[in-house]
Amino acid sequence: MPYGRHRIRTAVVGAVLAAAALAGCTSASPDPGSAAAPARKATPTPTPTPTQTPTPTPAPASRWDVSPASVAAVGDSVTRAFDACSLLADCPEASWATGTDPAVNSLALRLLGADRVAGNSWNLARSGARAAALPEQMARAAAKRPGLVTVMIGANDACRPTPAGMTPVADFRRSFEAALARLRKDAPEARVYVASVPDLHRLWDTGRADPLVRRVWELGVCGSMLADPLDLGAAAERRRTAVRDRVVAYNEVLAKVCAADGLCRYDGGAVFGFRFDASLLSTWDWFHPSRDGQARLAELAYRRITEK
Repeated sequence: MPYGRHRIRTAVVGAVLAAAALAGCTSASPDPGSAAAPARKATPTPTPTPTQTPTPTPAPASRWDVSPASVAAVGDSVTRAFDACSLLADCPEASWATGTDPAVNSLALRLLGADRVAGNSWNLARSGARAAALPEQMARAAAKRPGLVTVMIGANDACRPTPAGMTPVADFRRSFEAALARLRKDAPEARVYVASVPDLHRLWDTGRADPLVRRVWELGVCGSMLADPLDLGAAAERRRTAVRDRVVAYNEVLAKVCAADGLCRYDGGAVFGFRFDASLLSTWDWFHPSRDGQARLAELAYRRITEK
């Protein structure tokens, strides 16, 4: 792309992003979904454990259903396919979980078939949602009596303006436990697929060398991880490590709580470990998955859900 056009595109993107309340893409509003980071041993920061809420009632230990009759999706902007089709807009037809776009070949399309998706799948996720919103979303999902519920949450809990604003691990656990308990109250036989939180550090490492990407990130995208992307000083490295450690801790919670439920499958860290390169990210914000990125998420989910 000629330099002049590059500058114009950067300026346009910057002006639009700066003028809007980015539905989770800037530090001034709820933060969006995420992406992925280099493999290095991370030890989650210990969090004091307050009084625990009741844990979910375990689902009956019955056979996993690889062919559910319906699919409900809860979570954040990644499941809404934010910025996958146009600037600052959800694009649920391109959602990895319930989308109808054949190019994405969503989980619902694979499991239900094109003729049954519209009447038998529900995208109840919300752009900008954090774990605290999950119980309410799950209540809405339970009312549909779905065969399968997909969960992708946690990126916004880590992706705050600064690490100090990240959701405490204990609060994250309470929200996830409450959400599963709410599902079991009205839909005890529903299967649950839980995606891991993507590795935000890998996103930083993937995009930090590109001037256009940095220009967009400078507008406030996921400040806790992506602020000052070229700063390799000790303080910046400690900040990024703290965010990655918190994501690791969230994934440990998702894995352990899901394991206690007889009808829940965690993805085993598949999304966390997946390398979202630039071709799989939205060119509007270099943060959310593109249509191709959504298709890869659908593949990961389908592989895990259909395992015998």
